Amino acid sequence: MYANLAVICIFVFIYSVTSGVIGRSLISGAIMFTAFGLVSGPLGFDLLSLDIEAEGLKSLAELTLALVLFSDAANADLKVLRQNFRIPQRLLCIGLPLTIISGILVGGIIFRDLGWLEIAILATILAPTDAALGAAVVTDKKVPVNLRESLNIESGLNDGICVPVLLTFLTVATDSVEQGKPLLIAFQYTFEEIGIGLIVGGLLAVGGSLLINYCKNRNWINEDWQELPVIALSLSCFSLAQLAGGSGFIAAFCGGLIFGGMVREHKHQYLLAAEGAGDGLSLITWTVFGCSVVSSTIGSFGWQSIVFALLSLTVIRMLPVYVALSATALNTSDKLFIGWFGPRGLATIVFAVMIFNSQLPHKAEIVITAVCCVILSIIGHGISAHPLIAVLSRRHGK
Repeated sequence: MYANLAVICIFVFIYSVTSGVIGRSLISGAIMFTAFGLVSGPLGFDLLSLDIEAEGLKSLAELTLALVLFSDAANADLKVLRQNFRIPQRLLCIGLPLTIISGILVGGIIFRDLGWLEIAILATILAPTDAALGAAVVTDKKVPVNLRESLNIESGLNDGICVPVLLTFLTVATDSVEQGKPLLIAFQYTFEEIGIGLIVGGLLAVGGSLLINYCKNRNWINEDWQELPVIALSLSCFSLAQLAGGSGFIAAFCGGLIFGGMVREHKHQYLLAAEGAGDGLSLITWTVFGCSVVSSTIGSFGWQSIVFALLSLTVIRMLPVYVALSATALNTSDKLFIGWFGPRGLATIVFAVMIFNSQLPHKAEIVITAVCCVILSIIGHGISAHPLIAVLSRRHGK
């Protein structure tokens, strides 16, 4: 344990003190730490021995995603969001279903051994985008604010929306379901995951925000503790929603939006620790992913997994997004930019672990394809972020 801790902490220290230089390069933090995990793991110098089971990785990814979702939502510009809500609305209501349908159709051509329900499960796993991997885009001021906020809202909500869809497909695929029951299951999961998530996140965020404002106005908050309430609130939204049977991701994002709207004067000061904790957990997650997952699966990628992963990041994602945004005032380059920056990461990892623990006959191929897509996304979206942002900013005269 001490050897692992020393190796990881030394690398975190080196990365931290050089993060400004690295941030201006084509190499993102996710690339650096995934590569570090791979090189330091059993396939490399064998410096790290991380005996983390699938559930441990799932828990780490869930907590990381909850913090990132809450922080990103709290930083959202609600005024801009209200003015441009049509874009994320069309991305979620039209683009997301079309992405899943496109994935099913393409998967049916590529994967001959998988059943249609298994292909539907794979398409759903790869549909949600990642708020953590997309941070380079949604936080860069050179990207037009309407595009940034739209991508932020999309990544914050699409994983929660995909949960009931995935659970419905998984239940039908693994259980004997009576005729007509799948619709009932789909409605039940949707109500529980989205409805409970919204209610829990909303109630906790309103109560927490009012209490923070009340205590702040009376100088009850010690300066040494003022950055911790947001971490506790974001993880409370996530964990209580999960405990109640809802989507913790929806709760965290909804809670962040409400918190950002109610606590304005000192919002950024409160969010500093949560953003730092989210960044730190993200990098640890990618290190574990590189050391434990990539090192054990990289030799198992078949041509079907690679081809489908590539298509999932491009045609399967970008064409539905283009169609969904066809009725908006966005130009072609903006639509393509939004379509390309749909990185797959933490949510896909969480969903893949769910499938790994299921009884699906071809779960190994599904998980391997998901891992392959995440790896390609880390590399492709990490390297292309700064160059494509520069091109976009020039087109918009920034």
